Amino acid sequence: MFFVTGAKSAGGASSGGGATRSIYQKFRDVDLLDKKTVTALKAGEDRAILLGLAMVIASIMMYFVLGITILRSYADSVWTEESVCIVVNSTITADVNCSYSCGSDCWRGSKYPCLQVYVSVNTTGRLSRLSHNEESWDSNFECFYVPKCQKDTAAMHHMIVNISERLKPHQQVPCYYDPSDQQESALLTRLYGHSAVFYSLFWPSCMLTGGTAIIFMVKLTQYLSIMCEQVVKIKR
Repeated sequence: MFFVTGAKSAGGASSGGGATRSIYQKFRDVDLLDKKTVTALKAGEDRAILLGLAMVIASIMMYFVLGITILRSYADSVWTEESVCIVVNSTITADVNCSYSCGSDCWRGSKYPCLQVYVSVNTTGRLSRLSHNEESWDSNFECFYVPKCQKDTAAMHHMIVNISERLKPHQQVPCYYDPSDQQESALLTRLYGHSAVFYSLFWPSCMLTGGTAIIFMVKLTQYLSIMCEQVVKIKR
């Protein structure tokens, strides 16, 4: 009887120890699973923050590039008011010399006809010389359009003749003028108008807003998780 009772006691103890080890293993598996989940979440948060920072830095760089190109040209332009101009005269004058590249450290001369266009601005009633845009005015303010210099002078001449035929006298065209009267010339088009500036700033602004929102949401999630852990510890 003693041996039987001892055997039963030993069997019960071994079964109890096995149950304890089984429960311990379950808790240990859950603990390992929680650690893996926390590690995965932390890695995801780090990647999200890096993505947000990359978006913010890229948007700042885009703002810098746009600031020294489009925004600077837009701010420096004095032709800010839009009006309607009536073509008074459109004539082709003498040829203008230009140079084009023919290779490394090689430049050759060519010529293009100078088209002079005079218009009357309806808003001011002033007679002004018309230029295609700011770039044409900077290259040669006396000529309406300055083509890209090339070897084929006939092609450039044909281009200027076509433009002259389109700008016939008494024709109304939209134009831009200087309201302060510091610049007597008028422009047919602007390199960068209001819409160009808006769309050039729209996408960097969206990228900056998105990157900032991602960083804010990750930091908010981390703060809320820390607060939840503190609340759980207080309740315990």
